[in-house]
Amino acid sequence: MSWLSDWFGRRTASQAEAPSRPPRRGFAEAPQHFGGATTPQPFISTGPQGHRGRMREKLLERGPDALADYEVLEMLLFFAFKTGDTKPLAKSLINQYGSFARVMAAPQEALLATRGLGPHSVAALKLVQAAALRMMQAEVAEQPVLNNWDRLLEYLTARLAREKIEQFRVLFLDSRNRLIADEAQARGTVNHTPVYPREVVKRAIELHATALILVHNHPSGDPTPSRSDVEMTQQIKAAAGLLDITLHDHLILGQGRHVSFRREGLL
Repeated sequence: MSWLSDWFGRRTASQAEAPSRPPRRGFAEAPQHFGGATTPQPFISTGPQGHRGRMREKLLERGPDALADYEVLEMLLFFAFKTGDTKPLAKSLINQYGSFARVMAAPQEALLATRGLGPHSVAALKLVQAAALRMMQAEVAEQPVLNNWDRLLEYLTARLAREKIEQFRVLFLDSRNRLIADEAQARGTVNHTPVYPREVVKRAIELHATALILVHNHPSGDPTPSRSDVEMTQQIKAAAGLLDITLHDHLILGQGRHVSFRREGLL
């Protein structure tokens, strides 16, 4: 049996020289012994003591203000990625788009073309954005718009200020200046949106609106009205006036700034 002893001795020496293997992913390093055999010990739980659990506890115990922007985005991505670390992706998105708000407001097509995102994650982000806008719109609609101007500007800025193309919206108000509807009438290019006064007035009649506020954005960031902006506003004011519909204002939103036609004496 000397050959067996020699073989066993050579194998033991070979094993001693080999580098130790890292522990299997998903298992603890401490072994369990059953009948002389050594088996890897699974983690007892991946629950609250795991990273995702700690993030949820932080949110619930300390409130949303305790979370950094990337952590909020990281947690939103939990809904699309059932497992895995979403922190690197969240940080990458904020670096790429410039801020948490810009990620949420990014066009759907751009997000779908972004590395690391897919239909499920983009749908999750856009659903949260839609929910936030609806909450803000509901708050604006609770009282007369003209008495709640700051809240109105916050809502319109969230909806339009980061759009990459021009969008023309109309706020339709009732006789007490409460919001009936906020509707996009037209979408254009980066610097032009076709607007038809007849269509605006027709829609006001359908909604039984008695007043209007016009809103559009300038993707360039400069909210200064163009000549065509002024002319179009006067046309809508004239057409609406024939039916006793009041045009309260026309707001142009840029990056961090806005222009009110009424305040500037353009109405």
